[in-house]
Amino acid sequence: MPSDFKPMLNVGAGAYEIRLHVLGEWRVIYVAKFDNAVYVLHAFQKKTQKTRKEDIELAARRYRQIGD
Repeated sequence: MPSDFKPMLNVGAGAYEIRLHVLGEWRVIYVAKFDNAVYVLHAFQKKTQKTRKEDIELAARRYRQIGD
């Protein structure tokens, strides 16, 4: 597991957010619970303390597209 991450249960089971602190604040939401792949659901730059609802909804929609 990455050193700076958190589970994203509101996106889906097995989804995590990696926190990157390079030239600003960046986030990558991914899921790695499938045998054949790691799926990057969304990557974005954070401009506020809280993750935007739109970013979470986009990641959740992409999660549903790959299936459980």
